[in-house]
Amino acid sequence: VPFHLGPGDQGPVQQSSVTCGSASLTVARMLVSPEFAAWIVNGINAKGGPPDSRSESERFAEHEREVMDRTNGIHAAGGRLNIPWPGAMGTPPWGAEKELEYGAARPGAAYRMRLVRVGSIGALREAYGELVSLVHEGLPALLYIGNSLSPRHVTLVLPGEGGAQLDVYDPATGSVTDLAPDRFAGRTLGIAGWNVPWITVQSRKS
Repeated sequence: VPFHLGPGDQGPVQQSSVTCGSASLTVARMLVSPEFAAWIVNGINAKGGPPDSRSESERFAEHEREVMDRTNGIHAAGGRLNIPWPGAMGTPPWGAEKELEYGAARPGAAYRMRLVRVGSIGALREAYGELVSLVHEGLPALLYIGNSLSPRHVTLVLPGEGGAQLDVYDPATGSVTDLAPDRFAGRTLGIAGWNVPWITVQSRKS
């Protein structure tokens, strides 16, 4: 059964204080790769080898570290050159962009970063509407959120029911809730204690 997350579902929880981005990217990969999800959840070896006897959280933590090595290193996913970033400061959006393009989203996907911190309520409503048009199964987005001074947390934006709204996975708790447009535009997100949308890493318009 393919891995799926919707409102009310409980997903994996980030395994360290700085791997919210890595956790979100790992979940994104689980959503597009049933074989990878089966390994994380049940330890099933896609090549037919013996099952992994470790716990789900141990396998998830291992992949979180692998993702951070790529997103924060000189060579990101796909072997592409990358601007290094200290792991203590979390996942840089440019490294996350490459991770989405190479395995954490559907094959052939192209992503870009968009700054949404600056602008009016109307501008944020427009940014939300663009996300609705771009986020689909296999094409999630990352949303960096924080306070008025800086981004502090990374979440995964998923398509909502009916295609007219969005859901959001919070790696701090593993919970999936609706991403209400009013809270997005009003900078009152209330996710993991953070309210302000800062940056999206979203698919490019075709």
